[in-house]
Amino acid sequence: MAFPHHFLRSSLRVVGAIAGALAVSACVSTPGPQVAGDGLCSDASLGWAVGRPADEATLKRLSSESGAGLVNPIGPTTAVKHDARRDRLRVYLDAQNRITAARCE
Repeated sequence: MAFPHHFLRSSLRVVGAIAGALAVSACVSTPGPQVAGDGLCSDASLGWAVGRPADEATLKRLSSESGAGLVNPIGPTTAVKHDARRDRLRVYLDAQNRITAARCE
């Protein structure tokens, strides 16, 4: 049994609309972390992290000790914009996922 062309076209539109809706829903952002205090970053006491693995516990400790509102891990091949944010801690990593620097930028 052959289906009419208009039926196939409308079915493809419905499938396309559903796929588009699913793709957009996957991009919905979630609220950022709650920051105690003003969220301003200070990297003066973060030297202890250099050489350590960038695991979840270390990144959480860096976030807590820096006061940063945003912690941004930067891999060895990651391109970064040189925009300045007073609330951001960039954690630079080598190919073995070890911290090479932690700076407020």
